[in-house]
Amino acid sequence: MSRKGLLSIFLSLFFLNVATLTAQSIQKEKQPLVTILKIIEEKYSIRFSYIDETIKEIETPLPDSHLVLEDVLEFLKTETLLDFELLDNRFVVIKNKTVTQPSGFKMQRLEEVTINNYLTTGITKLNDGSIAIKPETFGILPGLIEPDVLQTIQALPGVLSTDETVSNINVRGGTHDQNLLLWDGIKMYQSGHFFGLISAFNPHTTKRIHIYKNGTSAKYGDGISSIIDMQLPNEIDNQFKAGIGFNLINADGFAKIPLSKKTELQLSSRRSVTDLVLTPTYDQYFKRIFQDSDLTKSNRNSISQNEQFYFYDVTLKFLYDISEKDKIRLHFLNVSNRLNYDEQSTINDRSEALNSKLSQQNLATGITYTRNWSKSLSTSSQICVSNYDLDATNYDITNNLRLIQENEVYDGSAKMDINFAPHHQLKINGGYQFTEVGISNLEDVNNPVFRSYIKEVIRSHAVYAETNLLSTNTKTNLKLGARLNYIQKFDMLFAEPRLSFSQRFFNNFRLEILGEFKSQTTTQIIDLQNDFLGIEKRRWVLANNNDDLFIDDDGRTIYPVPVLKSKQASAGIHFNKNKLLISAETYIKKVDGITTRSQGFQNQYQFVNSTGSYEIKGVDVLLNKQFTNIISTWVSYSYNTNNYRFDTLNNGKSFPNNADIKHAVTFGGTYTYNSFKFALGLNWHSGKPTTTPSSNDTPNDDVITYQNPNSSNLKDYLRTDCSATYLFNISNTSKATVGASIWNISNEKNILNTYYTLDSENNVTKVENHSLGITPNISFRVHF
Repeated sequence: MSRKGLLSIFLSLFFLNVATLTAQSIQKEKQPLVTILKIIEEKYSIRFSYIDETIKEIETPLPDSHLVLEDVLEFLKTETLLDFELLDNRFVVIKNKTVTQPSGFKMQRLEEVTINNYLTTGITKLNDGSIAIKPETFGILPGLIEPDVLQTIQALPGVLSTDETVSNINVRGGTHDQNLLLWDGIKMYQSGHFFGLISAFNPHTTKRIHIYKNGTSAKYGDGISSIIDMQLPNEIDNQFKAGIGFNLINADGFAKIPLSKKTELQLSSRRSVTDLVLTPTYDQYFKRIFQDSDLTKSNRNSISQNEQFYFYDVTLKFLYDISEKDKIRLHFLNVSNRLNYDEQSTINDRSEALNSKLSQQNLATGITYTRNWSKSLSTSSQICVSNYDLDATNYDITNNLRLIQENEVYDGSAKMDINFAPHHQLKINGGYQFTEVGISNLEDVNNPVFRSYIKEVIRSHAVYAETNLLSTNTKTNLKLGARLNYIQKFDMLFAEPRLSFSQRFFNNFRLEILGEFKSQTTTQIIDLQNDFLGIEKRRWVLANNNDDLFIDDDGRTIYPVPVLKSKQASAGIHFNKNKLLISAETYIKKVDGITTRSQGFQNQYQFVNSTGSYEIKGVDVLLNKQFTNIISTWVSYSYNTNNYRFDTLNNGKSFPNNADIKHAVTFGGTYTYNSFKFALGLNWHSGKPTTTPSSNDTPNDDVITYQNPNSSNLKDYLRTDCSATYLFNISNTSKATVGASIWNISNEKNILNTYYTLDSENNVTKVENHSLGITPNISFRVHF
């Protein structure tokens, strides 16, 4: 390990030790009720269930430690004027003392939180195996000064990005296109701004995010690697909220506006400032994203200049409660990235300039109607459309070439969901979903004249049913379901069972068993590494269920793209006592139907088209310790073996996956005192696989001779980050937050990718893609 790496570790340990000593000297008086509840849960081995709004902004002293549970609850009733109902020996429901329920009130089975403050505040682990994130109560994580949705989930064991972007998140070895991203129930095909460095979803308007790595609910289709379900506030509370803020990359604002007792409007907008002002953060982002692209790989006869890059997103949600039983919600989201630059050249003493450009946009809209038929029965219907469009115009002045490329996705969906909860311990969920997905790809070249336009459409039907049981003592939770998918075009039927089982024993231990079968008809491929200016190389395609490539009637080569199928099982043990969490989970996942073009090979298989599979086996371990609600520290370790198998490649033998990161370690800590928050963390993982040329290679026929695929590894990756925020009052009705962060404190020169090319004289040239260098950022935000 380098000296910088050792320095990073030393700094991490030093700051956390200082924070620990400081925390031990702090005397607590009146505290937020949510903090008191967590202390009581640990002391008396109970669980509180409540609606967030019920306890919001309520403070109370900590009850005396000698009191029995019944006296503690009476004390809290007196101090908070809330009702604390003990359902059994460990399950307490908190509600307002005078509650009148409308005739259409829907009874929900209360979700039990298995682990509070998972890594930091605002992150919880539920008893169905999923992780829930609430940006509104989110604490702080190293390197983040805002609760970026897709950056935050990378702090979870088993989740990382091999290239540091949110548009390439690998969950248990899967590729990013194998993650299902839902925004208010609508599938999204674009996840990042700045072509992957920033999440495309505004965290300040997101109420809750659910992440499933396994044991997915039967209502979810697609997403064979993970589900990331982002939900906006869905209830009208007649409270006005707003905020504006900026950092060194973008500025944004949001507002939640009650229009009447029955209507509410939620708005947000965010736009980059990169085309208006240059900052050190932008400089680092620019170097990272546009390295090895057409923008920076100008040849001797041309130069690229006058680049203009910006991004924006706009969200809108309209809530209308028609009656106590009927509700309508309208959803709208538009996210966009745009890049323009001029390419100039002087040929025969004549100067020419042409404009190359790239745009990426995802537009989503939908309407949801919910009806509460009774206290135990409710239905929800949604019709939505998601439209993704990636366009590029690339000029090569020297060779008089113009290339136009377009990738467009149309995804229309209609869903009906039924929930029946006759008792808080039993919930039955079922429904139907119809989906039509159309994907087109266009290529247009002027010299020689060539045009290719391919469009495919798939219509699918799905029915699902699921039962969720919670034992009387809340120790056992069982969710068992199945999804039946029918693809009309291929006359294919898939049965997909789902399982989530959780059993608490010895009070502080919990056994968790998860399993699922899933399928997926969409995937992303790379035809050429310089497609779409070499910046956004991946394009969406649909499964065609072909076994072999063939030439269609128009002379186009159609490559096989199978329907992706996955099987996954996992088992874990969790110990949680006295704010100490020890968690260990082992898993195995098999995915069939991948193609070489979907894996982004840059070796001997770059231009080979074959179908195969990958299998990953791994273990995730997490140790998380909290001290007096002020300090949270954690260490996580992941180990896995992830191997490909293609019948026609490598003599049919398995070889390491491009995302085979065998060892990954994260160490981090957060310190919170009153309105100040600080986080420091270290990320290390073994180098990703790579393929090197043969040592005795003598290039022949413009071909590089390689060693065995992925038989070598890049250097280990190491990065240390820190961040801090401070909240203060501006007036009685407004607050402000100032924040600062540094990504890669020690400026480690991490290599993210290596590949080889031949120069004009047939000599092998090595190309390296580097990670972000030291990257500072600051932010300022006002809340109304």
